[in-house]
Amino acid sequence: MRRLVLPLVILLAGCAPATQNNTASRAVFGEGILPPMKTFAPQKQAQTTKSNTGLARDFMELSFRMESGRALPVFTRFEGPVTVRMTGNPPATMKGDLNQLITRLQTEAQIPISVTTSADANITIQAVPRSSIKKVLPQAACFVAPNVGSIREYRSARRAPQTNWTLLQTRERLAIFIPNDSSPQEVRDCLHEELGQALGPLNDLYRLPDSVFNDDNVHTVLTGFDMMILRATYAPELRSGMSPQEVATRLPAIFDRINPAGRKQAAAPASPTPQVWNQSIQTALGPGADYARRQVASDTALRIAVNEGWTDNRRAFAHYARARLLQASDSEAARRQYEIADRFYARSPQTRLHRAYVATQLAAYELADGDPVAARSLVEPHISIAAQSQNASLLATLQLLRAESFAMEGRADEARAVRLDSLGWARYGFGADWVVRAKLREISALNRQNAPA
Repeated sequence: MRRLVLPLVILLAGCAPATQNNTASRAVFGEGILPPMKTFAPQKQAQTTKSNTGLARDFMELSFRMESGRALPVFTRFEGPVTVRMTGNPPATMKGDLNQLITRLQTEAQIPISVTTSADANITIQAVPRSSIKKVLPQAACFVAPNVGSIREYRSARRAPQTNWTLLQTRERLAIFIPNDSSPQEVRDCLHEELGQALGPLNDLYRLPDSVFNDDNVHTVLTGFDMMILRATYAPELRSGMSPQEVATRLPAIFDRINPAGRKQAAAPASPTPQVWNQSIQTALGPGADYARRQVASDTALRIAVNEGWTDNRRAFAHYARARLLQASDSEAARRQYEIADRFYARSPQTRLHRAYVATQLAAYELADGDPVAARSLVEPHISIAAQSQNASLLATLQLLRAESFAMEGRADEARAVRLDSLGWARYGFGADWVVRAKLREISALNRQNAPA
């Protein structure tokens, strides 16, 4: 499931959760209007550059274990063509985003999958109010369940053997539950993660820097790595019911066939992530815990990261989590933690997107300090990676920070042009017009020139 851990995309304090509404696209904003919503054109993500040995290791850990740490005794997938239908009350953008995703699954993962209106569909995607999801899984933004076709059916069977993933022998009928009152981007992100898990891996691994199968929620659409894992999942050499050993034996040949570029590459080392670290991060950034518990959890996560000797994205994320908690009580200490997180993220080209998120935080500090040039130098290198990653909320925030830096220098025309360009992406990324306006006010408030006299 996609957890309600605070994603890195919620960048600055004061922005309320996005909700979908029916406001016309030419809603009044101040003296002007909000431009129409922008959406991303179909785009293939960059193919993974990992070694086949590393891919096989990741495949096994993703496919034979659940997020809770419970082992899955056999391999499961759909056998034969897969059909998908939408039910409930989907928002206007959902159909187009689903069609784009289905095309990518067909071409990149080579899965025989198609959209249908039949009630006999293998996968039902039901769009429901967020409150309906929280009633059954309070920490989930969206989730997938086996052997049900509606959230009402899931409520009745949630503790029955039929919805127990560890008892599954093959996949025949699944349901995905997605909030229809969230921002268009959140709806799309849920589509990608939950349909990816409905078809393939059920686990999330914090150590993966290039995957949506990671609870840090940095990647918002299925990546090249994810498509490679899904393609291997539907390789003809595999079938439902295989044991871990049977699958492991076949994986080297599968990846050598579908990823010839990875045959001679050496696998990067990968250390396991203790479950207590996962739980600490969830407590530190997720809902349901008071500030004191979050502080303890953040300290625990950072201590584990240091003691384990990590220098990868997990170490960086532990510092990021610490920074988020410190912002309310010690802004400068938080800034130092963001800077440390950035240094660890800078160690790998696979965490360029992660650095973009941190850059927004550091740029906000520079604007608050009255240094627009430094702020702009932080955000500008990351605008293209945000666009390539199809992350509208991140792209809009980077652009809004850039626009404010121009405004601070008195370059009003440039500020206006960049801000106008950002608003179409903000409408997709943040949703309701009032949330877009709140984001504008939030970033404008960083500029001391805008403070009331």
